[in-house]
Amino acid sequence: MAATATEKSSSLKLKPIGDRVIVQRLGSAEKTKSGLYLPDMAQEKPQEGKVVAVGSGKMLKSGKIVPLSVKPGDKIIFGKYSGSEIKVDDKEYVFLTEDDILAIVT
Repeated sequence: MAATATEKSSSLKLKPIGDRVIVQRLGSAEKTKSGLYLPDMAQEKPQEGKVVAVGSGKMLKSGKIVPLSVKPGDKIIFGKYSGSEIKVDDKEYVFLTEDDILAIVT
């Protein structure tokens, strides 16, 4: 069963296809360990996010569709330079393939 945007974020009008996943980055630290505040441009983008929507799954050469191992609401860690960023309704999302996901945070 393919999942779309979660009920809480039903305003998202995007549905990923295939093995794609839409992720919303979780907040980054605005302050260094020594107490200095960093401007937005100097902050490193977090590699942790919450899955907002998932596609139907990965299609194998045989034509069989394998469902994704993540579901909406999962907290994940993904590669630093992975995915494509897009802005929808003033919110930033990252489109990833399942292969870009490193781990599910439990």
